[in-house]
Amino acid sequence: MARRSDPTTGPRAAMIRSAIRLIRERGVAATSFADVLAHSGAPRGSVYHHFPGGKAQLVEEATRSAADHLGDGMARVLDSSDTPGALQALADLWRRGLEAGDYAVGCPIVAAALGTERGARDVAGEAFEHWCGLLTGTLVADGVGPERARSLAVLIVGALEGALVLAQAQRSSAPLDAVVDELSALCRSAIDPAASPRS
Repeated sequence: MARRSDPTTGPRAAMIRSAIRLIRERGVAATSFADVLAHSGAPRGSVYHHFPGGKAQLVEEATRSAADHLGDGMARVLDSSDTPGALQALADLWRRGLEAGDYAVGCPIVAAALGTERGARDVAGEAFEHWCGLLTGTLVADGVGPERARSLAVLIVGALEGALVLAQAQRSSAPLDAVVDELSALCRSAIDPAASPRS
């Protein structure tokens, strides 16, 4: 029986990891195959062997890989706390990522959503929907009604992504901290209607 290769190693996986990194730094339009090859160290001939659909396929697969990784991380954090606590934990992770990248790297899902590759945009939309679903489930488990939970989840995803963009542009985690504090207060008031949103 032939041994299956590990999908997390080898030139293909290295190219996907490099594409994610470069898309986070430069965006989709400014990330070329040549850049990905140089960054990953993959052999030149491997591009169309692993990605016969060209750049569109590479960007789509990189977006899916990033979305899966981010979604898994979000699910782990949401499983370990109530929504306000999870938002603070996620903010801590993102703050460290922003600082480690000197505020030069952003969310690869946002970059894909704003890019020109249709498949990657579709994957980005699926990722945002998945994250909203995770948050909705946690809010419902916290005692929020399903419709309100869904509305809050959409607000949370949109506000957090916007906060990450502001943090990058301002080279400061202050926008992320402010948004997470407000969202946490809003979630606490939705979970316990007797609590004031600013308590």
